[in-house]
Formats: sequence, C-alpha cells, structure tokens
Amino acid sequence: MGYAAIYPADAIEAHRSFIARRRKIRPPEEYRAVTSEEWEEFLGHFERRKLGLGSCGRAYGTDCAHEHACVRCPVLIVGPDEKPRLEQIRDNLTARISEAEREGWLGDVEQLAVSLDAAGEKIAQIDARLERKRSPILLGIPTFDKILPHIAGSPDDRF
Repeated sequence: MGYAAIYPADAIEAHRSFIARRRKIRPPEEYRAVTSEEWEEFLGHFERRKLGLGSCGRAYGTDCAHEHACVRCPVLIVGPDEKPRLEQIRDNLTARISEAEREGWLGDVEQLAVSLDAAGEKIAQIDARLERKRSPILLGIPTFDKILPHIAGSPDDRF
C-alpha cells in the first residue's frame, strides 16, 4: 500500500472540488438566496427550543414526537442547574400517580408512570455527569522499568 500525506491545502482543494461537482449535478433553484422570512424562521427554530428544563435538541424542521411531554423526550438537554426543578416534577408526578390510583384513573396512572420514569432517568443522567466531573481520572504512574527502555533506547543500552 502506498502512503499519501494530506496537507491542509490538499484537503481544502479536494473539498472545493467536491462542492463544485455537487453544484453541477444539483438543480440550480436549490442555490437561490434565502428570503428574510426563511432566515427568521430558521433562527426562530432555536429560540423556540429553549424550555423551562433546558433545551430541545430536535433537528430543524422536525415535529415533536412526544407532543411536548418534554420530560419524556430523549433529546431534551438538561443542565445540572435544572436538577431541583426535575426533582419537583418527580415529586409532583408521584403525588399525581397516588391521586390517580385513589380515583381509579388507570390510564393516567400508566402515562404518569412513564413520565415519572423519564424524570428519574434525567436526574440519574445529571448525577452521573456531575460524578464524572468530580471523579479524578487515574492515569497511573509508570514504573522506572517501563520508562527506562524508552529513554535509553534498546534494552541492551540500559546500563
């Protein structure tokens, strides 16, 4: 196999060539100027993703699959500052489940339990993230016999 070194200029030129080839085969109407309304819609997408619990990680132009039950959504991005709010939601869900069981609202019990599990998972994710930040990373300390061959060269050159 041959070896080819890629330098930044080569990589940039290859990318530009790729883009030029793509533009030749794409319909020209796809390369029109963006209207101000389209641009505002695009920017507004990110503003509308800010939530009380964090932000929604859905891609631009996609609908909410969870009908805005955000605590259930796997793409809800929750920061550690939101843990107290999630704990309040968890406690509220527990109380609502008790009420629903007492009243015989079995459909509500099932749906609230799904939300309760999701809230618990999000709290666990925050805890795990915080624990990783607090935990030291042990890299180990190499022993002298492992360092010496790299310093001295071959094993015969040690002493």
